[in-house]
Amino acid sequence: MARMTSKILGGGAPTIGNNCLIGAGAKIIGNVHVGNNVRIGANAIVVDDVPDNCTVVMNKPRMIVRENEKT
Repeated sequence: MARMTSKILGGGAPTIGNNCLIGAGAKIIGNVHVGNNVRIGANAIVVDDVPDNCTVVMNKPRMIVRENEKT
């Protein structure tokens, strides 16, 4: 039986930036990059990259705050 690589499965190890807060029960799945100064809410499931200075919540996380962004 051939072994599938993590690239095919979309797996791999996540990369966590500096000064991150990850809430209880949060799951970071696959080859995901979490930027610096990121806050991930409790029980969130992260499957996409998260840019710097963001807060993400919910099961399919959505960005609710992007700090230092000029409006």
